Amino acid sequence: MTRLLLASSSIYRRHLLQKLQLDFDWASPNIDETPLFDETPMDLVKRLSEGKALSLANEFPNHLIIGSDQVASFNGQIIGKPGNHENAIRQLSLFSGNSAIFYTGICLLNPQTRQLHTQVETFEVQFRKLSHTQIENYLFREKPYDCAGSFKSEGLGICLFQSMNGRDPNSLIGLPLIALVDLLALEGADLLQR
Repeated sequence: MTRLLLASSSIYRRHLLQKLQLDFDWASPNIDETPLFDETPMDLVKRLSEGKALSLANEFPNHLIIGSDQVASFNGQIIGKPGNHENAIRQLSLFSGNSAIFYTGICLLNPQTRQLHTQVETFEVQFRKLSHTQIENYLFREKPYDCAGSFKSEGLGICLFQSMNGRDPNSLIGLPLIALVDLLALEGADLLQR
């Protein structure tokens, strides 16, 4: 199989990709992730996942390149990574007792053929009613300031949820593996046949 490149500096995405027991390289894409005016969450993650993959195509022409991006949406508003404690408090307070939808775009680029395969996975999370103390204690323990929505669902963040609804819980962490397996198959890579 052609060598894979993960177009991401995210340690979370690297850990997820390791689940597929594939050899891969990774590199950090350099793109502007600012949403465009009136861009929907779905359009944003599709554009950014494709942009991340395309940004590394010239540098890695012999790899299949995986790009991925994620945002949360609450009442139609795009919610990204909090970046700091105060923003994380605001995000989790907003989500408390409510549901949010997470959009995760994934793109597989074959630089040889310039073929782009892209999907967007959605995942809905219903949050428990959270007290300020619970939010503070959670943030103090996990510090998820580099995570869209201010939580790590693979860790203690699961305590924030009342329910989850979606095809692939890996998409909440930032890399929808079920969709990736589908996209790799389009490029002739059957992971269970190697």
